[in-house]
Amino acid sequence: MPKHVFITADHGTAIVYFLQSDVVSTLIAAGIEVTVLTDDATKDRIAARFKRPGLRFEGLRLDIAETYARTYRPRLQWLLGYLRRVGGSWRINTAAMDSHIWEVWTENSWRFRLGMWVPAGLITLLLRTFSKARKWLVGAQMQYTPQEGIYTDLFDKYQPDLIIASTPGWRLDRYLLREAHERGIPTVTVIVGWDNPSSYAIPGAAVDWATCWSEAQKQELVLGSDWTPDRVHIGGIPSYDGYVRKSWRIPREEYFRLHSLDPQRRLISYASSFVHFAPNYPNVEALARLVGTDALERPSQLLVRLHPSHFQDRPRIFAQERERIQALRSKYPNVHVVQPVPLGGSLGYYGGEDMDEKASMMAYSDIVVTVYSTMLVETAIHNTPLITAVLDNPGGWNVPHKYSLALKDIGNWPTHKRFRDAKAGRIASDENELRGLLNLYLANPDLDATQRRNFVTQEISFTDASAGQRTAKFVLELLNAG
Repeated sequence: MPKHVFITADHGTAIVYFLQSDVVSTLIAAGIEVTVLTDDATKDRIAARFKRPGLRFEGLRLDIAETYARTYRPRLQWLLGYLRRVGGSWRINTAAMDSHIWEVWTENSWRFRLGMWVPAGLITLLLRTFSKARKWLVGAQMQYTPQEGIYTDLFDKYQPDLIIASTPGWRLDRYLLREAHERGIPTVTVIVGWDNPSSYAIPGAAVDWATCWSEAQKQELVLGSDWTPDRVHIGGIPSYDGYVRKSWRIPREEYFRLHSLDPQRRLISYASSFVHFAPNYPNVEALARLVGTDALERPSQLLVRLHPSHFQDRPRIFAQERERIQALRSKYPNVHVVQPVPLGGSLGYYGGEDMDEKASMMAYSDIVVTVYSTMLVETAIHNTPLITAVLDNPGGWNVPHKYSLALKDIGNWPTHKRFRDAKAGRIASDENELRGLLNLYLANPDLDATQRRNFVTQEISFTDASAGQRTAKFVLELLNAG
């Protein structure tokens, strides 16, 4: 009988990781049957796009999982989830986790702070100090599995030999992983996001193996949340193999026509980021003013890529910023706006539907500006000059009970610090610095090129488009060993 694996893909970045890379195709070519569990509302659409022999799709039943999380001892489940988010060991850089602690403090009432946050703070100190406490937390979460099972019929129907999850239980996939553990089915998690090991830390379920991007991520897993070193594999990031191969690029002339860009002007792109913590508008407005008034030494144009959060209705402030950014097109010439393509359902604007748009923007831009986004790594693969803009709005969002964190204060987050230490790009804290750095790179695009290449190797390990195959081969080794 052929081996069978389940893959969870409840996020657009996971769709790209597994289905727009060599991971699934390599497994199928080796005779493995694959069932992808994804968002129920978009399952059929995803299945139609990626249909092939040996590949099936099932719903991940996120609504049932969400109902269980919300109705069965919800306070305790929330507390355990919060603790795993902030309880990583002091042995790694905890700056990202620390920010979440104060976010929860700000966005909740005094009753909540005294009843939940203060006790949780004392437990967090234990978790960060003692590995036994962190291991206890993983075990404590395992009891929160629906007795009737959410996925019993799927396990019985397919009899999977291995579960491959896009997180180690940081999201609602934790219930699938817990059920798998109860059945004795081996599990492996992939690390999809650049900052995931340093931002989310402790697993939400007992997971057997992990595969990650780099040695830096491996150390975060081993030191931050006690993974056994020989159970953490470095396979690179399959999602970026398409960048290396240039397979997603639209021809330059076609891409410029798509956005009504002027081929005679230099292209500066801005990738919105960090929207949940701080407004991006000051960065965008400064860029629009510099471009629209021809204040730069080379005639330029601006393309702004909105963030998926800009399309959230709650809180309304994100949508309001989107509208303000779009209004800049009327105020200044040579300003253009592009938005991510929605997939629908719980995937929303994280559907991974526009990799050709992203790849082309990064490849054809003369400079990419962002706020410590993962697109720093993605853009560096294209060897395009990088600027991190941290022009802060006084008071941040200035909305009651909405946490704000100054952009200037996030430079010591683990991934951000690695970018700064690598000197792969420059940092602009005001409009004058921004103008100077734009002019610097417009005049000398090869500046910092060596540092960009070194940064890419440091963060993704493999620059030969082999990450998808490497990751799949690791999975095959696990299946053969079992």
